[in-house]
Amino acid sequence: MKKYGLLSWMFLLLAVSLCACAGNKNSDATSTGAMQGATQKVVTVGIQQDMDSLDPHAMEAAGTKEVLFNIFEGLVKPNAQGEMVAAVAKSYQVSEDGKVYTFTLREGVQFHNKKTVTIEDVQYSLERAAGKLPGQTSPMISDLKEIDQIHVVDDKTIEVILKKGNTEFIAFLTTAIIPKDYDLVASKPIGTGPFQFDSYKPQQSFVMKKFDHYWGKQPYLDQVNFQIIADADSSVVLALRGETIDIYPYLTADQAQEVKQNCQILVGTTNLVQALFLNNAKAPLNDIRVRQALCYALDRKNIIQMVGGGYGTEIGSNFFPAFQVYYDATTKDLYPTNIQKAKELLKQAGYANGLDLEITVPSNYQFHMDTATILVEQFKAIGVKATIKPVDWPTWLSDVYKGRNYAATIIGLDADLAPSDLLRRYVSGASNNFINYQNESFDEIFEKAIRSTSTNQKVEYYHQLQQILAKDAASVYIQDAAKLVAMKKNLTGFSFYPVYVLDMSTVRFAEDMQTTKEAEQ
Repeated sequence: MKKYGLLSWMFLLLAVSLCACAGNKNSDATSTGAMQGATQKVVTVGIQQDMDSLDPHAMEAAGTKEVLFNIFEGLVKPNAQGEMVAAVAKSYQVSEDGKVYTFTLREGVQFHNKKTVTIEDVQYSLERAAGKLPGQTSPMISDLKEIDQIHVVDDKTIEVILKKGNTEFIAFLTTAIIPKDYDLVASKPIGTGPFQFDSYKPQQSFVMKKFDHYWGKQPYLDQVNFQIIADADSSVVLALRGETIDIYPYLTADQAQEVKQNCQILVGTTNLVQALFLNNAKAPLNDIRVRQALCYALDRKNIIQMVGGGYGTEIGSNFFPAFQVYYDATTKDLYPTNIQKAKELLKQAGYANGLDLEITVPSNYQFHMDTATILVEQFKAIGVKATIKPVDWPTWLSDVYKGRNYAATIIGLDADLAPSDLLRRYVSGASNNFINYQNESFDEIFEKAIRSTSTNQKVEYYHQLQQILAKDAASVYIQDAAKLVAMKKNLTGFSFYPVYVLDMSTVRFAEDMQTTKEAEQ
């Protein structure tokens, strides 16, 4: 068996640059409330969407996961370097065939109710998420359907046994560990993370406070207020200038220009697949020629320049560069902008006079709204009359993601630290295959990819899968967008991750860092 304490996983975080503006304005973002005689260190973060669930096994939205990352931990968790590190477990082993994962629990880990985590809590959490508790008919987390059984070896050791070998499965064992038979997880969540739940007001705010009994390094902040900003276009700039929020991680290029005198602007990558996702089961998009025509009409460079200020990486399939050797950069070259070719394809498909296309976009994501606006103009060149249908986030989740009642939509898709997670949704019959994509060859190669224990074979399989999606024009793939973060100048320590999370445990006030350095000297 291979043994890992802190396992370095398959990828490194993409390079991150930080651009700070001139000036040294120290706006006071701390609360005046007393905490043991000291001023509380409180930061307000603007987020784009409401929580879709406080239950970590039921949440689906990337925007929810990025917040609850601070509350919950699995047996392992990712760090900012793209490594999968031990969390509730102190170490683990993986069998050579990738079928058995054995974990040894860390001593003294406490839940936020100050009760010590037991092996029974771990077993319950994994069985609940995998749909193996009495009365469950399906997994709560679809990625865990590969689990055959969860075997308790002793009071510190547990085995996760898969139906078939999968050497990538460790990335899915970030599944939150929660107290056994805890009935209030959806309203008063309890985890083991560095912050604990304080309060939640739907459509308004989510508040968390430092957990003083955290097993790891204590966070610097006492409290973090996540403020839900539904109308990001008009509200964000005013909020940052007016100092009602301290951090906003989703700026457009125009917004960054407007607030750069008030904030430092940090530049990283979202590690998301932004695309115009197409409903492959809905006419006329069920015709590959129509989908290909839309791909030929796309000008990625123009979108990246207009929406991201030139930041962003062109992609041609449902994959982004953080996966390094598994990423096939050549897919972006398959459909160079070619208006004449696009028109010819539409004519062949019976749409010589063009067609109408409705693009449904969650209105709380200004970046996607701006992208849609540019696509509308680009598609005019081939006779496609596109219109934008803005919807709120709950409507997008119910109608588009779950109901699949749409033609086209713009969104960003995230993934765990496993290359298979980016492509799993394209498997025929997958519950999250909202694109309604069907391809038997894709299904067969995907199965080979996740079962292979050879890195070289995996690379080849994943390249083939990306090529299939690109050639089928399964969707109009645009970019791994830049992540432009506005942060007040008196803060430091923001970390970019290779997964979609907001780790608030490393954020601190600049004066606190100086005090720490002086104390160390």
